[in-house]
Amino acid sequence: MAKAKSPYSCTECGASASKWQGQCPGCGVWNTLVETVMESATPAGRSFSSLAGASALQTLADIKPRAEPRQPTGVEEFDRVLGGGLVAGGVVLIGGDPGIGKSTLLLQSLAILAQARHKVLYISGEESGEQVALRAQRLQLDVGTMQLLAEINLEKILTVLSAERPAVAVIDSIQTLWSDALQSAPGSVAQVRECSAQLTRFAKQSGTCVILVGHVTKDGSLAGPRVLEHIVDTVLYFEGDTNSSFRLVRAFKNRFGAVNEIGVFAMTERGLRGVSNPSALFLSQHAVDVAGSCVMVTQEGTRPLLVEIQALVDSAHSNPRRLTVGLEQNRLAMLLAVLHRHAGVVCADQDVFVNAVGGVKIAEPAADLAVLLAIVSSLRNKPLPGKLVAFGEIGLAGEIRPAPRGQERLKEAAKLGFTHAVVPKANAPKAPIKGIEVIALDRVEQAIEQMRAW
Repeated sequence: MAKAKSPYSCTECGASASKWQGQCPGCGVWNTLVETVMESATPAGRSFSSLAGASALQTLADIKPRAEPRQPTGVEEFDRVLGGGLVAGGVVLIGGDPGIGKSTLLLQSLAILAQARHKVLYISGEESGEQVALRAQRLQLDVGTMQLLAEINLEKILTVLSAERPAVAVIDSIQTLWSDALQSAPGSVAQVRECSAQLTRFAKQSGTCVILVGHVTKDGSLAGPRVLEHIVDTVLYFEGDTNSSFRLVRAFKNRFGAVNEIGVFAMTERGLRGVSNPSALFLSQHAVDVAGSCVMVTQEGTRPLLVEIQALVDSAHSNPRRLTVGLEQNRLAMLLAVLHRHAGVVCADQDVFVNAVGGVKIAEPAADLAVLLAIVSSLRNKPLPGKLVAFGEIGLAGEIRPAPRGQERLKEAAKLGFTHAVVPKANAPKAPIKGIEVIALDRVEQAIEQMRAW
């Protein structure tokens, strides 16, 4: 088969360029163009049929949807992120930094499924069979009837899958596979796209649940073409510092469940263990009340979490700095401007540092009120009450806007022993919640004035 010239493709958006350049012409991201080999003719035996399979023309009203049965993996936190368990014919893509625990979690899940007499297959493209067996021995797993295949050729893998028809198959990893239909190297854009499409087509036709392990780039996003995330049914990301024992698994896409759901794990000698009370990870234990600390209730999917927000305000020696860890830095600058304009609190000559304890990343604006309370507490060197929580979005006009699922946040705070809550007036409960006093406010200046009463 003759090869055409080798253009360059973007690993982020899939755009192509005739020659290499620093910036992608499609998405504008730098250093994402990689060389790919384009085939001059359509390879024999290569199918371009629908991934979900063809069907006869019919009206939507005639289709009778059925609830997809779930197969729990036996790892409770993993099942939570998946939306209750694995779905027959579903394709799951899980990515994360090297050594963070992707293979460990999947090996543990397959071992539990094998003990429950489910036919499972672990396909290793990065490690030999002996290395996988050593990991299972180190984790003290009862692998039982779990089957293993060390192979990177897609056609051979599909042959084995077609013959064995396992209930669950793990591909570790998709970047190591290569197809005879293409002559480019494993891990290239064309190979990753083709291999993932073929495996997805097999999953839909056979009912086998396929779990793909994906590499990530230096920015933390999944490596390979962005179309990979569109093909699969579920996209999961491993988060956490490899120097810490705690791991977060977050769902960014899930056709069978809720998105933005998280699972919390602790890495132990026996592998990953689910954490039943994740709020304890994100709350520091202070012997006495300290200035610059405020606890907020954030919502991760269906789970409310209590996270401590810490702020340090100090005199600036030159240009004032605004740094955040786990929060959006641009939003901090906006909040400081609102604090000055509507509450008269000046931080223009101060360095401001804000941190979310435990390495958690908070993207929702409901953290605004807790951030401002922590900043003012540090600036005045006056601690907030120890059993106080706060949440609410701050608008540019100084109003405190409501947060979704406010009642659930308050009930979670009360369950964990917090006695006071500062919330937007729209989130005030209609009926009192036992054990917690709710202070409902609608302006930033009211929240700062309330601090003088404590």
